[in-house]
Amino acid sequence: MHRLDPDIRRDLAHLLYSSMPLVGTIAVAAVVIGSVMAWVAHDPGYAAITVALLVIGALRVIKLRMFAARFDRLDHDAIIRWERLYGLGAAAFGLAIGALSARAFQIGDGPGIWMCFGLSMAFCVGIVSRVSPWIVMTSSAVLLIPTVIACLMQPEPVYRMGAGMVVLFWITLRGTSYRLTAAFTERIMAEQALARQALRDFLTGLPNRAAFIAALGRCDRPVAIIAVDLDGFKLVNDRFGHQAGDELLCQVGARLQDCLGEAGLAARFGGDEFMLLLPAAGRDAALALAQAAVTALSRPFTLAGTRVQIGASAGVLVAGDRRADTEALLGQVDRALYAAKRAGGQRWCWADEHMAVAVACTASSAAPTLALADEQHA
Repeated sequence: MHRLDPDIRRDLAHLLYSSMPLVGTIAVAAVVIGSVMAWVAHDPGYAAITVALLVIGALRVIKLRMFAARFDRLDHDAIIRWERLYGLGAAAFGLAIGALSARAFQIGDGPGIWMCFGLSMAFCVGIVSRVSPWIVMTSSAVLLIPTVIACLMQPEPVYRMGAGMVVLFWITLRGTSYRLTAAFTERIMAEQALARQALRDFLTGLPNRAAFIAALGRCDRPVAIIAVDLDGFKLVNDRFGHQAGDELLCQVGARLQDCLGEAGLAARFGGDEFMLLLPAAGRDAALALAQAAVTALSRPFTLAGTRVQIGASAGVLVAGDRRADTEALLGQVDRALYAAKRAGGQRWCWADEHMAVAVACTASSAAPTLALADEQHA
């Protein structure tokens, strides 16, 4: 379990703690059964164990609610601690049920033995569905060991046979638990892969529009948004074909990611339009990134042995008010982008976030506006 990917382990822990109805039901059932047994047999041992079941069951339910309230804020180490805490609570509850069963054997309470047997099976079946093998094995072992010992102490051979069947049941639980964990892990991995695909552009591998908007929504500080559109991309498709155009888009995505480094996010919105997101950025940082992007995309690309040179235009916006509507911000930076393209391309253009108009178009110092140019390698 310690070698699991943190995201997978997080999802498994969430499954572990999604057992509120099960934990509550088994706790109530155990307390009711223990109370009935104590009342019928007038046995103080039953009563003490029932009180222990009540306390442990209540603490488990409280911890489940606390985990649910804090889950979104827990890091990997905290997840491991909560998993261990769940295992400790399950083992303590299982031990109390085992003690109730052993007490029934000790005082020769036949009906009590059968009720404890049913309660034990219900607990084991419930715990095995929590997809954490070490918790299943520990909890079921401390529950069943007192029963096995009590059976072996009985003079009748049938009880010794029963002890063997209980051991066999525990071994079966082990195999079932590992198979369930493997199945749930595979399902979680498949779901995560699908989720990643849903947030990735299939061609460039960059985040897509949905991923960009989600990342923008998570930013709670001033953020720079830069829209980038290629100048002359249609000429590449017309002259070299769509396969070359696709390769060009992949290379563009890689260059934009290099411009950002680890500081921000580059996304493909569709066609030849890209978006850059730089959190906690002011106008100087935004301008530097826009310049770097336009300059990087003005350098020649190599497509199937052919050098192809295009250009790029950019719209730049620094959003200081993070309460602004996301679509409104994207609309403003788009208007700035197309103002830069109308001004001749190969330049960036600022957008004023309050007036929603493009201002201060600036030509790139790297090169003049470029059309398609190519030359064959020797």
